[in-house]
Amino acid sequence: MLAASLLGIVVPHAHAAPSVIKVGVTPGTHAEIMEQVRRHALNDTLKLEVVVFDDNKRIDAALAAGKIDAASFEDGPAFEAQRRRYALASIGSTVTLPIALYSRRLTSLTQLQRGATIAIPADAAGTARALVLLQNFRLLTFSDRAGLHATLADITGNRLHLKIRQVPQAQLFAALDQVAFAVIGSADAAKASLYPARDSIGIEDARSPWQNVLAVRAGDRGEPWVTRLLAAYHSEPVAKFILERYQDSVRRPW
Repeated sequence: MLAASLLGIVVPHAHAAPSVIKVGVTPGTHAEIMEQVRRHALNDTLKLEVVVFDDNKRIDAALAAGKIDAASFEDGPAFEAQRRRYALASIGSTVTLPIALYSRRLTSLTQLQRGATIAIPADAAGTARALVLLQNFRLLTFSDRAGLHATLADITGNRLHLKIRQVPQAQLFAALDQVAFAVIGSADAAKASLYPARDSIGIEDARSPWQNVLAVRAGDRGEPWVTRLLAAYHSEPVAKFILERYQDSVRRPW
C-alpha cells in the first residue's frame, strides 16, 4: 500500500493532548468547583491542574497564549466580547452566579407600590442584566432590539411607574435603606453576607444568558480531552457539591 504522502493526500497532524490540563479560574466559587471537577476527572484518568488568577483580566490572554488549556470564570456576554480579541471557543455552560432583588422593606414583590424607587447597577453591563431581570418579573418592558444591551432609554413600559436609580455596584447594599429594592450582583451581595436563595425576593434563572462558560482555544474545541473535561464538570458528584455547598445561590444551567 502506498503511503498517503506519495498519493498526495495531506494528513493533518493530531494535536497531542496535554499530560495535565491547566484550567484558569478566579478565587472563590470557580476555584472551589473546579477543584471538585479535578477530583472527579481523576476517575477518568484526566489530570487537571487548577490555576487561580487574582486578576481575571489575565485569564483569556493566558489561554490564548497557551499558558493554560481552559478557563472557567466569566459569563457568556463577557466571553463573547473577548472573542473579538482572542481565538477562543465556549464548549458549554458551568454555573450561573445570579443577580437578585434584595429589600429591607418588602418580603414579596406583590408588596411593591406604584411609584416606588428601586436601584440597579450603574455600569452598562450591570444595567442591562438588571433590566432583563426586571422584564422577566414583568415590571418593565423594553425594545426587543436592545437585546442584552438594554439601557434606560430602551424602556417602553413601566406599569408601576417605578423610579429607577442607577447606583455604583459597590454602593448598592448601602442604598437598601433608601429604596424599595436593589438589584445586586452575586459577588457584591456575598460581600454583604447576602445570598440569593436565602435573602432575595427575586432571583435570576439558572438558564440566564449570563450563565458562565467553560472556554478553550478555538483550535482545541474538537479534542477528546475537551469533551471529557466538560463531562467531568457536568457530572453528578459535581452537581451534588454545588447544591450542598451553595444551596441554589450558585445555580446550574445544565
